Amino acid sequence: MREAPASSARSREQGGRIGPLFLVALVLGGCAAVGPDYKAPEPGVPAAWQRSAAGSSVGMDSGILDHSHWWANFDDPLLADLVEQALAGSPDVKAALARLREARARRGVAAAERFPTLGASASIRRSTSSGESGSGQTRDLYAAGFDAGWETDLFGGRRRALEAAQADLAAAAAELGDVRITLAAEVALNYVELRDYQTRLDIARRNLASQEETLDLTRWRALAGLTTALDVEQARSSLEQTRAQMPGLRTGAVAAQNRLAVLLGRNPGDLDGQLAAVRPIPSPPRTIAVGIPADALRRRPDIRAAERNLAAATARIGEAEADRYPDFSLSGTLGLESLALDSLFGGGAVTRSLAASLAATLFDGGRIRRNIEIRTALQEQALASYETTVLNALEEVENILAGLANRQAERDALRVATGSARSAAALAQAQYSSGLVDFQTVLDTQRSVLSLESQLSSAESEIVSEVIRLYKALGGGWAGAAEAGPDGRLE
Repeated sequence: MREAPASSARSREQGGRIGPLFLVALVLGGCAAVGPDYKAPEPGVPAAWQRSAAGSSVGMDSGILDHSHWWANFDDPLLADLVEQALAGSPDVKAALARLREARARRGVAAAERFPTLGASASIRRSTSSGESGSGQTRDLYAAGFDAGWETDLFGGRRRALEAAQADLAAAAAELGDVRITLAAEVALNYVELRDYQTRLDIARRNLASQEETLDLTRWRALAGLTTALDVEQARSSLEQTRAQMPGLRTGAVAAQNRLAVLLGRNPGDLDGQLAAVRPIPSPPRTIAVGIPADALRRRPDIRAAERNLAAATARIGEAEADRYPDFSLSGTLGLESLALDSLFGGGAVTRSLAASLAATLFDGGRIRRNIEIRTALQEQALASYETTVLNALEEVENILAGLANRQAERDALRVATGSARSAAALAQAQYSSGLVDFQTVLDTQRSVLSLESQLSSAESEIVSEVIRLYKALGGGWAGAAEAGPDGRLE
């Protein structure tokens, strides 16, 4: 039997030594990660909302929530189109998407830290020794090879870093949802505000026309000697007061149009042609599924983001604690080295090395301990922020539910008052023409009509705005609780 070459024998010998090292590294690498394991908090929430919005024209249903496209419930195609344009073109959404891509990339960096590194190199070196101290000969050295290194993460520091990056990615996804929710609500609220300004401006125009007729009447009566110039001047003063209100309403309408354009990522004024036509204030849906408080907490992306931030902060405690323990690493090289290029790939040109190292920090002046304290304090802050976010969410919904019923009562009263004011104004006008009442009665009733009609329009718009805020508070506008999966993609 032919004897194996010496190089093969050395390879088997080194392979026999390498195997146990890798086995030990794999066993140690499977140790449990240090630091606290995260457990999602379970906030105590009521079983039902305290306010049911009883008496509101908008019915409340405890059914399943499906408000991902709530703006379609207002039966206003232009509103729905504006919201969709904003979600596609808003700079705020683009910035949130960029933050999401950043978080995904950081998650990839954290995942890559757990794998070995492999490098390749090649070199040619020529050297000439001194003729006085050496041979004076010129030598060439050719080398090529691979280098590998692996830190085994014995105590889970890198695993905790990956866990934190994964939570950061999910938080970024939730923050994108929060931006979308806020943006959709802002577009709808500004749209309703614009329609309110336009409605009140139309009310002012109608009242202005009525007051012009009254001014003509007083002039005719003054010419006929049935009244004095005082009535004429009072009529003119009332008319001009109404006219003076209109520029402010126009300014408000222009500001709402410009704000909508900016929300859509457009230049101010770009939507003027599209929004110039006067349209009524959108009608709210008859019923809204409010569900139960636990539903809102699950759907709201700001709560989801706060919970994921808490998870990331908890994982970073373990990342900091891992610095207390030793690091075990493996490194090796496999290459070729020769003085002549034609013998570089021969069996005798092979070089190899394998090294294992264990390093531990013996003294650092308390740096590691203080870093753990920092991470623990940050985790406590994240927990407090989460609890605050939950309480604020519950408060927001409760306030809106209470406000809807009160706004409804206000609107109903204003409707009755406005109808009576219109009747009183018509009666006063007729009686003044017959000389039965003085002109001050006509002025008072006309001013009352203008004021009440304007208040009624504002009350109508506020009810719609409260419904929009309710959709936002319930987490509407976010298509599901997107979560980053193990591969970094959103599920």
